Amino acid sequence: MAEQFRILEGATFCICDDLGDFSADVEGLFAQDMRFLSSLNMTINGKRPLLLSSGRIEYFSAAFFMRNPLAGSLGRDELSIRRERFVGEDAMQDTFVVQSTAMRPVEFELALDIGSDFADIFAVKDHDFSLGDPNAPPLPGPQPATYDGERNQFVLADRTQDEFPLKTQVILSERGDVDATKITFTVNLEPRESWELHVGVFPLPDGEEVTTRLAERRFGEEVGRVRDSLSAWQLKVPQVRTTWEMLSHAFIQSVADLASLRMRSDGSGIGKLPGAGVPWFMSVFGRDTIITCIQTLIFGPELARTALEVLAELQSKEDNAAIDAEPGKIPHEVRQGKAAKTWFPRYYGTVDATPLYLVLVSEVFRWTDDIALARNLKEPALAALRWIDEYGDLDGDGFVEFHKRSERGLDVQSWKDSHDSQRFHDGTIAMSPIAPCEVQGYVYDAKRRIAELAREVWRDRDLAARLDAEADELQRKFDDAFWCEERGGYYALALDAEKRKVDSMCSNIGHLLWSGIVPPHRVDAVVDALMGDGLWSGWGVRTMSKDDLGYNPLAYHNGTVWPHDNSLVAAGLARYERWPEAQRIVQRLMTAAEYFNYQLPEVFAGMRRSETPFPIVYPTAARPQAWAAGTPVLLLQVLLGLYPDRTRHALETNAPVGIPSWAGSIRLTGVRAFDRSWDVRLEDGQVTVEEA
Repeated sequence: MAEQFRILEGATFCICDDLGDFSADVEGLFAQDMRFLSSLNMTINGKRPLLLSSGRIEYFSAAFFMRNPLAGSLGRDELSIRRERFVGEDAMQDTFVVQSTAMRPVEFELALDIGSDFADIFAVKDHDFSLGDPNAPPLPGPQPATYDGERNQFVLADRTQDEFPLKTQVILSERGDVDATKITFTVNLEPRESWELHVGVFPLPDGEEVTTRLAERRFGEEVGRVRDSLSAWQLKVPQVRTTWEMLSHAFIQSVADLASLRMRSDGSGIGKLPGAGVPWFMSVFGRDTIITCIQTLIFGPELARTALEVLAELQSKEDNAAIDAEPGKIPHEVRQGKAAKTWFPRYYGTVDATPLYLVLVSEVFRWTDDIALARNLKEPALAALRWIDEYGDLDGDGFVEFHKRSERGLDVQSWKDSHDSQRFHDGTIAMSPIAPCEVQGYVYDAKRRIAELAREVWRDRDLAARLDAEADELQRKFDDAFWCEERGGYYALALDAEKRKVDSMCSNIGHLLWSGIVPPHRVDAVVDALMGDGLWSGWGVRTMSKDDLGYNPLAYHNGTVWPHDNSLVAAGLARYERWPEAQRIVQRLMTAAEYFNYQLPEVFAGMRRSETPFPIVYPTAARPQAWAAGTPVLLLQVLLGLYPDRTRHALETNAPVGIPSWAGSIRLTGVRAFDRSWDVRLEDGQVTVEEA
């Protein structure tokens, strides 16, 4: 199977094979949740070139080196072919350089097949997830193309829907013979002579074409802008020097992946925030965006500030059952173009993004002591609190539940949002309304944190006292309602519509440690459950215990290992000072990263480490994916025990003395907190922090 490359800049990305072609049904150039090019495939004398080597240079560029096939009059290795690709925010450019390596003059035909089906992202995703199902809905066919000989360009247009005047403009630097959507160049080369072709591809969501001169200028400016943006990002984020090579490689990859996933919200001039992941989730996702920002606050507050402002703009102001929206609710996802028609422009079917939004407001305040930010976000924060109490708690029992109101919405509206994730120990699926355990933890944490803001910034002591009292009551009620005595003791995954405990043992209990809702006398049992044989695979904590009937190591949420999930579990273990268990997760996930070329995927299989020599790929996992990319960053913070002390405006560590020798020595420079820079060292098992 050919290797697949994902090359991107923000919300514009391409997926291609190792020759740079779009040869599979899920490949192409995508922008604004649509595929604008589904074919840009090269042949030499009617046959595909032969691969020498290919790879990404940066997240936005790649190079493909090939030789000629034995076709026509060409002999072996008479042509050296180089294809370079650059993807910018709103365009892609391919450069082809063919050099003769023959000792004689050669003549050949280089052809490009150009086409687009203008499929929306969901149609392509469904085709990918069908895994070859012959009954899967077919993708749309190629749409018409016209060739403008005067401007030497193809214009492909979507004729399927009048409300979307979509076009793709393909501008070529050389002229050739055109037959429908295929252009053929007849090339004659003397020995050592070379021939060059530039192809600019412009997705046009509004149908407005660009001029050739403007296109050339835009590419020159865009290449410089993207490189400058990457350089500025690399200068801002902390630098790691360590003898632990796996950590070093994984951290560097995370920095690059998070740079590539930065995008602007639709129509927003505020700044950039992390899109959720390539290929299917390159958009604003409330939950994913928030957690990624929490994971990466040692990079500084810019991504988080942007996310808070954008999500505040998107916060629902209305009660709209069609999109599962209520006043104060933070959105699940935002879509554009055809995908917005297939799904929704904005969809609010998630019950965890709203309390997590409050957690992020607090966490940014704790890292910056930015009183102005806390004051500016007071109204969105109060609206989120009202949503929790007035809409999130559907039946007034003190717990936040989800229940789909939209005909096309998600059946499950917590982070494990596949339809079959809410299972009892015997494998039966729970019926909604469902109160997920981890969401109660998020609400508990949110109320504790907003009580702090109310007391210290907003000067509303009555609100602070009320929120603290509500958090105390929630902790008590939660322990009574969710605790299961079986299997050594653990918290149930959820409560179902009849308030029965959904008694499968799942990784969600680690999020409860992260939120702080677990009382001290329960901690031992929760930690034992997380690290016991049922949940611990050896590579990480599984989403579901192997002892539950619904367990499947290849099921999306019922037995796989999710890196971001494990990063929150590790942070929860560290919160309760369970350092050996937290350190074990750090070590094993960094070991797993090595087998994914240090780019942790969204999810991988939950098979036992003793039975597999390497972690097993999950076939449709997103890579890069934001909260997977944020995982090494948070795990490094956990390992070093870093936390902000707002009262002293200092970065501190509570890491124990005697960090295991496998961590080696680490120097982390340029950690940003309170508008200052901090250096952190791990030497001889001990962590020290000092201002830079």
